Amino acid sequence: MDDQMKELIAIGASAAVNCHPCLRHHLAECDRLGIDRAEVKAAVDVGMMVNRGAAAKTRDVVQSLLGPDVGQKGEERGCCGG
Repeated sequence: MDDQMKELIAIGASAAVNCHPCLRHHLAECDRLGIDRAEVKAAVDVGMMVNRGAAAKTRDVVQSLLGPDVGQKGEERGCCGG
């Protein structure tokens, strides 16, 4: 696997796990390696798709354990319900 592929995987994984410092680092590495922004965006899109799927499954498990009214607060009010 070449360095470009490793960085595309790393930036997608960074998006999947919500790691802002990693996103910044790997974006700089992608730029340093000359990776086209369209490829970077595609990798981040995959990571965000994984993130949304994991969040939905976590919400399902929490609600199955604690009831359907758990995990709803703050959905429309921004970060962390603030």
